[in-house]
Amino acid sequence: MSRVLEGKIAVITGASSGIGRAISERYLAAGARIVVFARDPEALESIRATAPEAVLVVAGDVTKTADLQRLVDDTALHYGNVDIVVPNAGMAKVVSFADSTEEAIHEQFSVNFVGAVQTARLFLTHINKGGSILFNTSFLTQVGFPGLAIYSASKAALKSVTQTLAAELAPQGIRVNAIAPGPIATPLWGKVGLQPDVLQSVAGQINARLMPGQFGKPEDIAEMAVFLASDAAHNIYGQEIVIDGGYTVG
Repeated sequence: MSRVLEGKIAVITGASSGIGRAISERYLAAGARIVVFARDPEALESIRATAPEAVLVVAGDVTKTADLQRLVDDTALHYGNVDIVVPNAGMAKVVSFADSTEEAIHEQFSVNFVGAVQTARLFLTHINKGGSILFNTSFLTQVGFPGLAIYSASKAALKSVTQTLAAELAPQGIRVNAIAPGPIATPLWGKVGLQPDVLQSVAGQINARLMPGQFGKPEDIAEMAVFLASDAAHNIYGQEIVIDGGYTVG
């Protein structure tokens, strides 16, 4: 990979597995120094082991303000300002509308929306001019899927924030965009709350609609995350780039 992020500092939350880990690894390969944040310190340390001089590990939970502030403080102490913030941490649970209690709504919004927005906000004064914020939304902001009303709404809210912040932060020299992954083979898929046989059946239905005939890989998202954070994307603002294997085409 071309080292298009050489000299840049990037912060990635939810970096311990799946898309977050793939982004972390691709950013390192592209020349960036990174800060990785998640609740699993052992997984984060395994990333640092691949490039000890280029990785700062901060363990914590995006739903806890004190943890996010520690992430900002440790990053500033270690690197100073940053160039890229990727509030990637997220969760998904299948919850019927009938069971969408206030607690169920709060659980997913606290991670997917509040955690992501607060990560970006707390880093705002530490992002260099020419820097980038890259949110992780979902192809489900464009289509309906039963049982995912809460999850989809949390990501739709994040899409709206992406567009608004792109306009608000552009005068400060900060670009804001989002990637909307489609069906991607990550550990998150197995944690949505469905039984294995149901998961397999749903996966088969989804695969039948995907043009490649199978779920995408976290690396597919990571490649776009490199591009959007690079200088090559200097004229892209407020966009949600959908990478879904053609699911939303028809």
